[in-house]
Amino acid sequence: MLIHIHPQNPQPRLIRQVADVLRKGGVIIYPTDTIYGLGCDIQHQKAVEQICRIKGVDPQKAQLSFVCHDLSQLSEYAKQLATPVYRTLKQYLPGPYTFILGASKNVPRLLKTKKDTVGIRVPDNAIARCIVEELGNPILSASLPGEFVEEYTDPETIHDRFHKLVDMVIDGGNGGTVPSTIIDFTDDEPVLVRQGLGEWDQ
Repeated sequence: MLIHIHPQNPQPRLIRQVADVLRKGGVIIYPTDTIYGLGCDIQHQKAVEQICRIKGVDPQKAQLSFVCHDLSQLSEYAKQLATPVYRTLKQYLPGPYTFILGASKNVPRLLKTKKDTVGIRVPDNAIARCIVEELGNPILSASLPGEFVEEYTDPETIHDRFHKLVDMVIDGGNGGTVPSTIIDFTDDEPVLVRQGLGEWDQ
């Protein structure tokens, strides 16, 4: 199913429809402030495993991240954030960044890495954040499979390619081609893991 949602003013009725699909363990493709991604409710282990199958990765090694609605929700899933870390997150979020943080006990086991960390995003995208807010807990953030991100900017093309593997594709306009910038904040000093769309100045 392909549904068109307004990028600046997402229609509440359609957002509720997406949240219902996720609550039932469905998998969606949705827009962020960077590239289109695969998503599901992080509490649904089978849906997380389905995304890993689509990507062709082992869930234990996949290093999956997820999307929160805002900083207060983010802090439920990260271990106690030191004040300087919180200030930095507040400065950069919402935005095109993934922060690797110590995982709290609320993070499903399947999404934790061996180091007990988790990647968390608060994208500057109204559709993604409205979905998370309506659902009441975070959604998985996983890139679409394949080498060429450029193929995945047009929602209709994405739908043609993946509609048999997912329950819903959300058309929120054309997507970008550059993924998020990844910052590892598990030690006191932040470490740039991947330079993506977000500018990062140490």
